[in-house]
Amino acid sequence: MTTPEVSLSLKRFLLIEQCPAEWKSLDLYLFRDQEVVFYVGQSHLAFARVWEHLLSGFKGHSIVGRFVWNNWPVSMKFNIELFSSQAEQFNSLGNDLNAAERALIQQYAPCFNISLNQQPTPLPAAYRPPNARLRCGGLNKLIHQAERAVRDEDNRRWVEELE
Repeated sequence: MTTPEVSLSLKRFLLIEQCPAEWKSLDLYLFRDQEVVFYVGQSHLAFARVWEHLLSGFKGHSIVGRFVWNNWPVSMKFNIELFSSQAEQFNSLGNDLNAAERALIQQYAPCFNISLNQQPTPLPAAYRPPNARLRCGGLNKLIHQAERAVRDEDNRRWVEELE
């Protein structure tokens, strides 16, 4: 099992405006829910690339970004995972970025990765496809909803700890 260096819900990711210094070396990323990986990618700065997907999704320039917005608010619970190709788990691949991405694609068979993926996982029927008509509002509205969801989640957790 491949272990991410960072794993957080999309709703929490949306609240981080600038890449934390300790994440700047992370060059692989994936979008997933609890069961299925939707997309695996690479970039010299994975944090920024995830944001590019999300922002491009509104205009339909990123299939995974469009998929996220077409499934809002359910997609708030999706996870963003960030990895480093230099991590020990990729030593056997010479810590090569392309080889590490290929290994993740082969491991997870993501729905939206076509290259390097002989049998992409079918998109679960519970989700709207990326080419569906966009139903959500603008980014500021979605970030506000994410803030509210995170605050509610944190409050529930706090109450549970008190009991």
